[in-house]
Amino acid sequence: MKINEIITPKPQCISPNTTLAEAATDMKTLDVGILPICENDRLVGTITDRDITVRAVAEGYDPKTTKVEQVMSRGIICCFEDQDVEEAAETMEEGQIRRLPVLNRAERLVGIISLGDLAIRATEGDLAGRVLARVSAPAS
Repeated sequence: MKINEIITPKPQCISPNTTLAEAATDMKTLDVGILPICENDRLVGTITDRDITVRAVAEGYDPKTTKVEQVMSRGIICCFEDQDVEEAAETMEEGQIRRLPVLNRAERLVGIISLGDLAIRATEGDLAGRVLARVSAPAS
């Protein structure tokens, strides 16, 4: 099974200049825990609900004035839409990542694959359970 068969397609991107409060509002409205950050049609980072909490609020940043570029994750681990789901699962396990941006071969963002996508849509045995166990294990 290919990744493009189970991804959540066309995720909403935000700008690096978006405030943390705006990003959190978008997450709430969209019912998501990650937002891709794009600039000039390219993925430059991601921000998660955890990033907002741990990297920003816990450090005393003002969510109404702090831009996501100040706390976003850079050097994003991604996968390609034409790879096998098993490859994405291995990438998630190795990086202890719960949500993985999906690119096309032109390196444009086309979707996100999450543990939920693996659980609901993947047909390979207990793939989601295996990935969850490895992602949830303490980092070594």
